Amino acid sequence: MKRAINVALVGNPNAGKTSVFNLLTGMNQKVGNFPGVTMDKVSGHYSFQGESTMVLDLPGTYSIYPRSMDERVVFDFLSDENAHDYPDKIIAVADASNLERNLLLFSQILDLGQPTILALTMLDMANKQGINIDITALEKEFNTKVVTINGRNGDGLEELKEAILESREVEYTALYDVRELSPEIIPVIKEKFDLKNDYIAYQYAQQTYSKSFLSNDDMQFIADAKVKYNFCDRQFQTTETVERYKIIRQKLSEIVTRSQPGEIKTRTSKLDKILTHKIYGYLIFMAVLLLMFQSIFEWANPFMDWIDLGFAQLSAFARSILPSGVLTNLIAEGIIPGLGGVVIFIPQIALLFCFISILEESGYMSRVVFLTDKIMRKFGLNGKSIVPLISGVACAIPAIMATRNIESWKDRIITIFVTPFMSCSARLPVYAILISLVIPDTRVLGIFNLQGLTLMFLYLLGFFGAIFSALILQKILKVKERSYFIMELPVYRWPKWKNVWITIFSKSRTFVLEAGKIILAISIVLWVLASYGPGDRFDQASTAVQNTYPTLDTTSVEFENALSAYKLENSYAGILGKSIEPVIRPLGYDWKIGIALITSFAAREVFVGTIATIYSVGDEENESTIKDKLKAEINPETGLPMYTFALGLSLMIFYAFAMQCMSTLAVVYRETKSIKWPILQLIYMSGLAYICALIAYQVFK
Repeated sequence: MKRAINVALVGNPNAGKTSVFNLLTGMNQKVGNFPGVTMDKVSGHYSFQGESTMVLDLPGTYSIYPRSMDERVVFDFLSDENAHDYPDKIIAVADASNLERNLLLFSQILDLGQPTILALTMLDMANKQGINIDITALEKEFNTKVVTINGRNGDGLEELKEAILESREVEYTALYDVRELSPEIIPVIKEKFDLKNDYIAYQYAQQTYSKSFLSNDDMQFIADAKVKYNFCDRQFQTTETVERYKIIRQKLSEIVTRSQPGEIKTRTSKLDKILTHKIYGYLIFMAVLLLMFQSIFEWANPFMDWIDLGFAQLSAFARSILPSGVLTNLIAEGIIPGLGGVVIFIPQIALLFCFISILEESGYMSRVVFLTDKIMRKFGLNGKSIVPLISGVACAIPAIMATRNIESWKDRIITIFVTPFMSCSARLPVYAILISLVIPDTRVLGIFNLQGLTLMFLYLLGFFGAIFSALILQKILKVKERSYFIMELPVYRWPKWKNVWITIFSKSRTFVLEAGKIILAISIVLWVLASYGPGDRFDQASTAVQNTYPTLDTTSVEFENALSAYKLENSYAGILGKSIEPVIRPLGYDWKIGIALITSFAAREVFVGTIATIYSVGDEENESTIKDKLKAEINPETGLPMYTFALGLSLMIFYAFAMQCMSTLAVVYRETKSIKWPILQLIYMSGLAYICALIAYQVFK
């Protein structure tokens, strides 16, 4: 079988690398316009003219010298010639509108001696800025194949695929001769490790301890040579970078011309004067947030009501056509209500990701990162913490992985620790059901929906919980070093609607499938736990209820309701909930909510499915929706509705702060390589959630 061609995609962050990867492979890997979107190498393949090609998309980096974990992935991959997927060709993706800066990494890759194609993206944007590039001269000056490609419409894709298949024999000439820096050590390393390329030998000296394939003896050999020949890592890196820029600038002086002298006022620069303004910028951002959260409630409500009603009727329909028995009860009271508790939130999840995707695609999300950076620095957060925190609004798992581009260990730990405070999409179902129960659907100032404002408050609460916790941790860990977040603001573009739809579909499907699997399993287990009890409690249930309510007719609806309540309370689930009731009672929660708290430690969104199942068990005649059942729940101690404003607020605050996601804890363990941090995170967040929920309930009850 013929071996596939291995191709690696490298480039600066935001150069359009992932768009090229998606065009080549037909995949739909997430495309972002700020650093940290690709955190690991991602592979895909395609066939062209009978040849199979394997493509690897590597994290964005500005140079071959890694400063963070994600950049190290690039260096490790390109420096291990014996790796099974070592590239036969490298595609260096460069933004044509910032060619000089992008060519630094390209020149380093070129000097590794591997066949390299320079793929120029965003040429249309460069032309709009009055920048003209002589492609033929560029090829000649850098002695490499140059292809222009449009990441949005795919122009140039065929030419790039043909260039990958070309066997281009060119005479290799180093762009920068590193022997000028240390002429003695390079021959020594080349001879020791049988290397042919000067720049690879130089990298052995520069990044000795990063090369995992070197033995301890090999590393010691290089370390001794560095001492012997006075090899200065950082000083040589700086000199090399300065000299490379001089060479690149000189070459580009004949290649790049400007149609107009001076800076051209583009649409992007005009918009940025308003959208990143120190006053208007924040006001516009708050207006965007208001629009987003208002829309999530206003636009999604009709669809949610239809879904809720549909599942209530489906449950009744299942009971009407299936024979009476345990299996029918399981389906009608356990599975269908549990699944309904997931599906009902698809409209809100879809709207949330629709807004997030449009903000990312248009380039505005990068401005949000720029604006919030100034705020977070006042609380001691690293500038590079912004991207993980903003990403945490969608999901904490990729957000925590995005901390790999933070160089400082302490800053990275703090960012990992506080990122789960950001309200992720899994909290949205919990917020939505509780807000609809305890917050009236009324207007504020005649414009704003009070429920939408409450949702926005909860998201801001999570944000402030994150930055205040970061401030405390900065004091405890005594962080003094600071790194700076350098980000290039992309040009504004109309969103690519195909990408928006793909994001909405994939995120909604992930929510339903991932949450649905857990909720379905928990719904079945819960139904069993809520339908059976230990000893003879269930067998003697009717007698016990008759003794408690001797005046009730055993054929009346009141007696049936009392019997159902007794059975649920004495079931395994009831016993489980009652076991933690003394702890949660000060928060206003009863044992039924206690069951939901326990099950939602697996995943937050399980709360709604659990509540839906618990309130459906034994309630055979009630075909009302989840929301109506919760509204009808009565507090047995007060005789008033169970879900009051104080209880709802207490629960919302608890879920805003509590660490209830096993997957996030697992990722924290993987990223920190220590069990200590996820345990501390669980204790701190749960403790903070309990205290704040307690205060909220006691103040407002």
